[in-house]
Amino acid sequence: MKKTLSLNLLFLIIASLLFLIAPTASAESPLTIFKDGKFYGDFRYRYEHVDQAGFSNDATASTFRSRFGLVSGEYRNFQASVELDSVGTIGSSRYNSGINGKGQFPVVPDPRTNELNALWLSWNGLQDTNVKLGRQPINLDNQRFIGTVGFRQNDQTYDSVTLNNRSIKNLHLFYSYTDQVNRIFGHKHPAGVINANLQMGRAEYEFLPSQKIIAYTYWLDFERALPSSKTYGIRLVGKAPVTDEINILYLAEVARQHDLSNAVNDYSATYFNLSGGAGWRTFTLEVGAESLGGNGTSAFSTPLSTLHAHNGWADKFLVTPVNGLQDIYVKGTYKASGINKWVDNTVVQLFYHDFNSERGNADYGTEWNVDITKVFTEREMMPLPIMKAWSVGLRFADYNAQTHQQDTRKGWFTLGARF
Repeated sequence: MKKTLSLNLLFLIIASLLFLIAPTASAESPLTIFKDGKFYGDFRYRYEHVDQAGFSNDATASTFRSRFGLVSGEYRNFQASVELDSVGTIGSSRYNSGINGKGQFPVVPDPRTNELNALWLSWNGLQDTNVKLGRQPINLDNQRFIGTVGFRQNDQTYDSVTLNNRSIKNLHLFYSYTDQVNRIFGHKHPAGVINANLQMGRAEYEFLPSQKIIAYTYWLDFERALPSSKTYGIRLVGKAPVTDEINILYLAEVARQHDLSNAVNDYSATYFNLSGGAGWRTFTLEVGAESLGGNGTSAFSTPLSTLHAHNGWADKFLVTPVNGLQDIYVKGTYKASGINKWVDNTVVQLFYHDFNSERGNADYGTEWNVDITKVFTEREMMPLPIMKAWSVGLRFADYNAQTHQQDTRKGWFTLGARF
């Protein structure tokens, strides 16, 4: 059934492309496909170091990703895109990528691979509506449930049909059907490509500027490897101005999840995330609490999340413990401004996490995170004339374990360029 569906998707793409180039009496020219098309690319080098208790060897991963893509011009309301990724190593490869057999090192999930990262066809023939068919990225809200895991070298992508509609003022409707998930581990990994029957629905209404209420439902039915579930939730998020320089930040989210299809155990679990904070000029400070329920056998799961962005960058909670997880966190952010062009827009982030079980209140551990990132966009800063931007970043995570996993320290240096 899954193979048949995938072949149907491929047939639709090919038929649509033939329609694009077929002769027509329209004043539009098929040459707009090429004339208005855009070629792009980016390169990203990363050095990652992992010091994890229980391993006599530290992991050191020196990886390089090159990405090239092409987006066509629009013709008869159709547009198409293709994107290719290649991930390799430059220097040290003393790490367990999941497929290189180096189990004596801690895991760094950036395997050597070549991937078709995107291949889609979109149609904008209805006002304020876009339909997209094929392999594509899907990032919803803060990517707590659905994301591309963009921090890793290989993206998580979705073979999907997606629908976006904005025909009602301030209302954004989204629906997606997905039959295959292409995960960050690459197509050579046993769990790198997962057949599925996924339906995602989301409605977002902006009731005030920068303040939104969002309702969503995710029915995730996987053939293997990942837990199946159905989730319903509502999210209230916003930034409310107090003065020209001061803003109040808030987030309130609650969701309920139940087992679906091939889930190992019957269960239901609750998720909530509450946070509040304030922004003054280029400083922000937020305090929050996130909870994923667990009953001792099963727990609230988010297998398609950009997990690295949540519950600490040491990645100790990629799978929710069966007794659930409570994460009390503090986040501070500063964006440099008014210093000089080489320093301005540098973003510094500092996190502190205190982890406990949701059931039984066991002390899992604590974690500190620090990130410093600068993106250079001014033309005189470009070492090469074809560059649009380049960036440099440092990141550090220090997890102090109590009753969950092991003490872990991770550090990253990242250098990127976009063309």
